[in-house]
Amino acid sequence: MASLNLRPTISSIAPILEVIRRDLGMNAFAASLLTSIPVLCMGFLSPLSIRLGKHIGFERGIACSLVMITGGSLLRMVAHTAPMLLLTAVLTGVGVAVMGPLLSGFIKKHFFRNIPMMIALYSMALSLGAALGASLSAPIQMKLHSWQTALAFWALLAVAAVPVWYTVVKQQVFSPSVEAAEPSQTSALPWGNKKAWLLTFHFGLMALVFYSLMGWLPPMMESAGYSRFYAGMLLTMFALIQIPSGLVVHMLLKRFPSRLVWLLSASFLQLIGLILIFFATLPWLAALLCGFGCGMLFTLGTLLPIDEAANPHEAASWAAMTQSVGYLIGAIGPIFVGWVNDTTHKFDFAISGLIFITLILAMVQWLIVPRKAKSAVETAARIMNRI
Repeated sequence: MASLNLRPTISSIAPILEVIRRDLGMNAFAASLLTSIPVLCMGFLSPLSIRLGKHIGFERGIACSLVMITGGSLLRMVAHTAPMLLLTAVLTGVGVAVMGPLLSGFIKKHFFRNIPMMIALYSMALSLGAALGASLSAPIQMKLHSWQTALAFWALLAVAAVPVWYTVVKQQVFSPSVEAAEPSQTSALPWGNKKAWLLTFHFGLMALVFYSLMGWLPPMMESAGYSRFYAGMLLTMFALIQIPSGLVVHMLLKRFPSRLVWLLSASFLQLIGLILIFFATLPWLAALLCGFGCGMLFTLGTLLPIDEAANPHEAASWAAMTQSVGYLIGAIGPIFVGWVNDTTHKFDFAISGLIFITLILAMVQWLIVPRKAKSAVETAARIMNRI
C-alpha cells in the first residue's frame, strides 16, 4: 500500500504534459522540472529520512510520508499557475523522498529472512503505481476536461494507504532505549566506502535513463509521427511490463544467484529498446524492452545495498546514500532531454545520450560485483560457448 504511492505523482505527468504546457505556457525545460523536482527531492532529502527513522521509527516515518503525498496531490486540484504546480511537485517529492529509504529499512527489519522476495513485491507495487498513473491520467483528463483533477486523483491511493499503515504503526512497539542499546546499529551514511559510491553511481545512471523515459517517452513518440493516444499507450506499456519484472528477477536469482548476469542482461534489454526508439522502429517492442530492463535494474539496484548491510539501520543508510546522490544524478536526465528539445527541437541527440549512459551502466555493473560472482559468469559463458 505504501510503495504504490512512490510513482503515480510522477508518472501521471507525461501523458498529459503537452496539455499542461499549452494551458500554462510552459517551455520544455520548465515542464521537465515537474519530473525532475521530485527526483531532486529524493536526492537531497533521502539522508534526512534516516534521522527521521532513527527518532520516530520506520513505521511512523512512512506514515508521515503518506500524509505529505496526500496533501501535495490534493493541492494539484487548485494548481492553475506554473509556480503552484511546481510547488505540488516539491511537496509530493518530499513525501516520496522520505519514504523510499525507510521502506528499505522496514524490509530489512521485518522480513530479513526473505529480503529478495519482499524487494520483488515492493518493486511490483511500485511499478503498478507507475502504470496506473501512466495509463489512467489521460483518460481522466479527457473525461473530466481538467488536467488538475487528473493529477489530484492520485491522492486516493495515499488516502487509502494511510489508515492501513496506521494499523501497522499501532502494532509496532517503538522503544528508543532498545535501539540505543545496540551500538552495532548505526545510521551513519557510508560516505567513505568505495563500494557504496559505486552502487550510488550505478543507481544514478539507472535512474537517469528511467526518469528520462518516464517524463519524455510520449513526446518522443509524438515527435516521431505517432498519435498522442498511441504515445500515451507506449508509456503505459513501459510501466506495466515493470510489474512482473521484480518477481522474474527473484525467480532468476533462485536459479542462478549471480547479480552480474542479470544486471548485464537488463542493461542489454534497455540498450536494444533505446536503439529502437532512436530509429522510431517497433515502438511497442522498444517500450517493452526498456520497461522490463528498467524494472529489473531497479529491483537489483534496490537489492544490492541491502545485500551489503548488516542490520536494518545500515540497510536504510546504504539505501539513503545510493538514493540520495543517485537521484540527484537521475534528475539530470529529464532536464537534459527538455533542454535538448528546446535547443534542437528534436530528441535524437538526447536518445543517443541515453544509449551512451546505458553502455557506461554496464561497465559499472562489472565493477560492483564481487570476483566470485564474476568467475561464475565466466563459467556460464564458457558453458554457453560449448553449447
